[in-house]
Amino acid sequence: MNTRALITGITGMVGSHLADYLLENTDWDIYGMCRWRSPLDNVEHLLDRANKKDRIHFISGDLCDYVSLQNAVEESKPDYVFHLAAQSYPKTSFTSPIQTLDTNILGTERLLEALRRCKGIAPVIHVCSSSEIFGRVPKEKLPIDEECSFHPASPYAISKTGTDLVGRFHAEAYGQRIVITRMFTHTGPRRGDVFAESTFAKQIAMIEQELIPPIVKTGNLNSMRTWSDVRDAVRAYYMLVTINPIPGAYYNIGGSFSCIVGDMLKYLISISTHKDIITVETEADRLRPLDADLQIPDTSKFRKYTGWHPEISFEKTMQDLLDYWRDRVKSGKGFLTR
Repeated sequence: MNTRALITGITGMVGSHLADYLLENTDWDIYGMCRWRSPLDNVEHLLDRANKKDRIHFISGDLCDYVSLQNAVEESKPDYVFHLAAQSYPKTSFTSPIQTLDTNILGTERLLEALRRCKGIAPVIHVCSSSEIFGRVPKEKLPIDEECSFHPASPYAISKTGTDLVGRFHAEAYGQRIVITRMFTHTGPRRGDVFAESTFAKQIAMIEQELIPPIVKTGNLNSMRTWSDVRDAVRAYYMLVTINPIPGAYYNIGGSFSCIVGDMLKYLISISTHKDIITVETEADRLRPLDADLQIPDTSKFRKYTGWHPEISFEKTMQDLLDYWRDRVKSGKGFLTR
């Protein structure tokens, strides 16, 4: 029987790219868990293979429903689990904190319990935490290493702190083969339009098609971020679980190029066909009540252990993101300017 991987959140940006990577670079069978109502836009290119049961299978499951998780685990019987599903938008967590905490903390607990209680399997489990757990880091603690104290700046960040700790607890208490990642900002094609760089790229694409006035609406442009490409991220996740994984280990993963959000926007505008007429306008409702504004990682622990390093440049990531939105906007679909 082929090696089996279960990806929770396969319809998201990262999950869909991870499925692409595993289909291309392994002979594994992929079981993708998603809610029955999840949009399939990011996996449209995989649906024909799924219909033919060609190494890709979709399973209905919800982190808030334990029985569905039991069913997903029993059906997939995974050798590897990539737990990527989450309520992943920090700003939404301020208006939906309870749903965020339930999905991300209790959802992780439910999944790990379902995996622990399934007989005949002992998978390597990747629990995806987030760099947001570090939150508001003082300059003297930069770059951020794995032992930096947690100071979460949103309900989302609090939920990921819980996710991180639940994963480590299960590794230590029950001997599950769990490894945890704190991924710093990663983006690229298929990035949700609620995230800064993606909404900027979408707005620019809409401006180029003369669908909206040449004004890019923004939130906080002064937040410092270290950027990496989602395709580098999923390669890191594969190496994480296949290169002698250590139960309970936790790693920072991220890129090597840092700049403030405002400079990222300037670059996107600079590669637009309408760069000479685009202006920028801050909107109050795009600002978070509190922001993690210094996100610069020390990734040496993961790099030394696995040999991974980012390969895709910031410029290519941004170009591919903008081209992704150009293609989507040209398709004739309607989009909110959120």
